[in-house]
Amino acid sequence: MKKVLLIEPDYKNKYPPLGLMKISQFHKSKGHEVVFYKGLSPELRGQQWNRIYIATLFTFYWNKTIQTIRYYKKSIDNPKHLYIGGVMATLAADEIEKETGIKPISGLLDKPGLLGYKDDFTIDTLVPDYSILSEISYKYPTANSYIAYMTRGCCRNCAFCAVPKIEPVYKKHLSIKKQLLKIDKKYGTKKDLLLLDNNVLASEAFSEIISEILELGFEKGAKLDGRNRLVDFNQGIDARLLTHEKMSLLSKIAIKPLRIAFDNIKDEKVYKQGVRWAGEFGIHPLSNYILFNFKDTPEDFYRRLQINIELNEEFEKKGYKSRIWSFPMKFVPLSGSCSKNRKYVGNHWTRKDLRGIQCVLLATHGVVGPKRAFFEKAFGRNYEEFKEIILMPEDYIIHRQVHEVNGSTQKWRAGFNALSATEKKDAMSVIETNSFCFRDIEAKTSKIKTLLKMYL
Repeated sequence: MKKVLLIEPDYKNKYPPLGLMKISQFHKSKGHEVVFYKGLSPELRGQQWNRIYIATLFTFYWNKTIQTIRYYKKSIDNPKHLYIGGVMATLAADEIEKETGIKPISGLLDKPGLLGYKDDFTIDTLVPDYSILSEISYKYPTANSYIAYMTRGCCRNCAFCAVPKIEPVYKKHLSIKKQLLKIDKKYGTKKDLLLLDNNVLASEAFSEIISEILELGFEKGAKLDGRNRLVDFNQGIDARLLTHEKMSLLSKIAIKPLRIAFDNIKDEKVYKQGVRWAGEFGIHPLSNYILFNFKDTPEDFYRRLQINIELNEEFEKKGYKSRIWSFPMKFVPLSGSCSKNRKYVGNHWTRKDLRGIQCVLLATHGVVGPKRAFFEKAFGRNYEEFKEIILMPEDYIIHRQVHEVNGSTQKWRAGFNALSATEKKDAMSVIETNSFCFRDIEAKTSKIKTLLKMYL
């Protein structure tokens, strides 16, 4: 009997490691002993394993992931039997090999021989082993969901997206009926359906996909043990491919939330049309992705958030149930040194812009609600106010009310406005870097010095 160890680094994530769950099913079918762990375990490290599999996720978890690989490398006699796969393994394969001496597996487990077995090309189609999730103390928020794909790949080739490298071939329909029936029989019925499709609307078989979801018991209003069942196309849908008919089909299933990406201000027209169709069909709520720090500007970003507020007000006047929550997502490059952390600054952005937005989102718990009063308090009534808010010292942004009451905000504003054009340029050269130290500040004029000390 072979001893197989499955490891996920101890970063926080909502979704269980689907690849490891399928690998577990594969090895258990061969009678092997399988152990799953999240993080670093001295006890497991002290044992010898015939095979070790380490999952990877986003490239900005670089340090934690490399640490995990090095930690368990000593627990296996033959380094060739330490397998690294997943998103980061695909995007940064050469760099991982350089750092660890292990050559990762790129892409999906859908080709023969990747793991040294004749039948290992079937792994990607296997039923995930949900039992391994009970072996660890970490609780995934989506553990009570069927996690699956009904399509693979994407018809687009967006520069900010990893999908073309991970899933280069578009597959228009992967039936999940048999898989869900097997999960029910072996692990119990799951309440929700979490679909990780990257562009389901690109499928010519979209109507068949919806029919299958309905057949599986996920119609609008469906319940399990008295609780509402949910369908989530978690990667979002493409507004450019929406039609009135497709929105009508989506409204028939228990979709909650509906996620429509609004990555580019140039897509405003098609985005608004898609969202209006959602309102017409009573789909509620919408949690829409707002990409920023890519090729957009801070003004583009603010305007996209503002558009959602305007649409919410439009819905309210029409008596629609639908409400839109904006979900800002900061762009991080797919490769290079900037991909290994979250410090990348887009061409139209500054470090202070990005940190300012992060401070606002700390107060709003990462989302932007549908009410204008809430939005304008958090982000400003117009772009000029937005720029002023994200320019303020961090504590003034996060604890806005405290500093407005005690007068600190007014003092900062007065100090900034009192600067001459030349002084403002000099002060901004420091503020925009979001790096403040006494030595740099002491070299400035008295008015600049007074202002910058508020950032310390």
